[in-house]
Amino acid sequence: MASDASVPAPAAAQQPGPNKRRGSYNCGRCGLPKKGHVCPVPGPASGNGAKAAGEQEPQQQNKPRRALQFDDPAAAEAEAEEAVVVVDAVPLALAAPPLPARKKARVEVVDVDEGEGEEAAGDSDSGWVEVGAGRRAPEEVVVEVLRRMPPRAVAAAAGVSRGWSGCARRVWRGAEEVRLRAASLRPVGALMARCPALARLVLRMDSDVDATMLACIAFSCPNLQTLDISMVNSAVNRITGDELSRFVSEKRSLSVLKLDGCSSLGFLNISSSSLSTLWLSGLCSLTKAVMNCPNLNELSLDFPKQNNDSTDLVALMDSLGRTCPNLRNMHISSIRLCNEAVFALESANLRGLCMLSLVLGSKITDAAVASIVRSYASLELLDLSGSGITDNGLGMISNAFPNTLSRLLVALCPNISSSGIQVAAAQLPLLRLMDCGKSVCANPPPETGRSYFGDLNGGIKFCSKLPTQKKQQPTYQKLIIKHSNLKKLSLWGCSAIDALYVNCPELVDLNLNSCMNLHPERLLIQCPKLKDVHVNGCRDMLIGAIRNQVLNEFAAAEPRLPCKRLADGSKRVHVPHFMIEQLEEQEKWGRPRKSQCTVHLT
Repeated sequence: MASDASVPAPAAAQQPGPNKRRGSYNCGRCGLPKKGHVCPVPGPASGNGAKAAGEQEPQQQNKPRRALQFDDPAAAEAEAEEAVVVVDAVPLALAAPPLPARKKARVEVVDVDEGEGEEAAGDSDSGWVEVGAGRRAPEEVVVEVLRRMPPRAVAAAAGVSRGWSGCARRVWRGAEEVRLRAASLRPVGALMARCPALARLVLRMDSDVDATMLACIAFSCPNLQTLDISMVNSAVNRITGDELSRFVSEKRSLSVLKLDGCSSLGFLNISSSSLSTLWLSGLCSLTKAVMNCPNLNELSLDFPKQNNDSTDLVALMDSLGRTCPNLRNMHISSIRLCNEAVFALESANLRGLCMLSLVLGSKITDAAVASIVRSYASLELLDLSGSGITDNGLGMISNAFPNTLSRLLVALCPNISSSGIQVAAAQLPLLRLMDCGKSVCANPPPETGRSYFGDLNGGIKFCSKLPTQKKQQPTYQKLIIKHSNLKKLSLWGCSAIDALYVNCPELVDLNLNSCMNLHPERLLIQCPKLKDVHVNGCRDMLIGAIRNQVLNEFAAAEPRLPCKRLADGSKRVHVPHFMIEQLEEQEKWGRPRKSQCTVHLT
């Protein structure tokens, strides 16, 4: 064996290999393909040099070879000892392809999210991340930047480098709230698997949603507290009432649930001790509606404007007092709202109610307002938009809640007039928001009756001529609002107002959209803090008058410059601008800085 080992390697390598094909470009010393090849056989040298090379040959074999790889370690040792024999034993046509060992290790480090060792391996310098052009940034800074980016941007940043991937992994692991717009279930499931501490999830779905989505959320987010799913681009919510009831009962920590497009529920049977907020929109024809949620504070049920809706709102209102005794905020939008439903709500005995919104109930009259006044003593918000209340109802509201009511919404109420609005504004000193949009409208001319001069049998029937009715002229009204705390006033669509006087020192938003009959010469706005005025659909002369009043008022509010006597006391002169600081000027004259008002035409 010693004699075999003492044979010089170059002499053995110079023997031509058998059946060598022309054009294969093999190594002249070992016979292996030359493409990407590092020959382990040393070049021609003296005997001592060959022997030294033979001693270093096992160290060369430890490096991964790029041309050929063999899984059998015994074959690799044989190749190190007799290179020519190994090449002859394996034909070139059947040579195994190279194995990308280094690339495989890199993919495992980037994609696998488990293991602290891999994360440490991704950061060559602990606490620093390469950001490009040879510059580095602290890892904490990169993490804070990624936390302020949308999920798609964080996912894209994870593919930059190992350092960025580690930062993105930290963002996912520490994320408590995620807002995502997804086109299918797959990206949602992949994202939730990376966020074990997720507590608040807001989804905007471009595709249909069914029970699979709820199952994925229930499995991936054990500590979920808030779930908000909205549908966009004609997506359909296919979740049924049974599936929703099972999901809510299994999620013990769920406190806020908001679902859009709930037209497939069929019935509503929700039982949860942790649920505090429930919003369901797009409801239609509920056969049963039972909510056993003792800690529920806010309830919002939105029904579409469909005449075929068969939901029994009276039974629903009656059951709320027994199943949801702590209810404080309630919003129900349905064209089936009527006085009977409000009377049932009175029997529910919800004394702690602070915000009540009953929208689109055209059958709600002043009798329902009297029931509301008797039932609740501390309402802060009252929304009766779309109802049939009159000025008497507004008077009852003003007398009942002078010390608590701060937001009053009576839009789309055709039976109220400017007098009722003035009384409400005068008797509610804490009012901060008032919406009377499209309530004070000009009366449309009545349709003239048509005479009938024939019958079904073809005979002629002579009718007496109906009395001619004169075309009624629309009655215009004036509106005067003086309030010290009002911040937002909406009069959109009030076409019957031709004169308006607004004196509100705290008013910041005024909506006059579609006030087509408001006369420019009968308009006066005295609101020094006004920031936004909406005049879409108004005449050009009215828009010009509003601009002149607002801009002139702000121009007249320029702070005056102080005067100073000369050294000899002869006369007084104005102090130059460059000698006065603006803040000192305002403090001296007691005039706060006013922001520029914006007139919105769209």
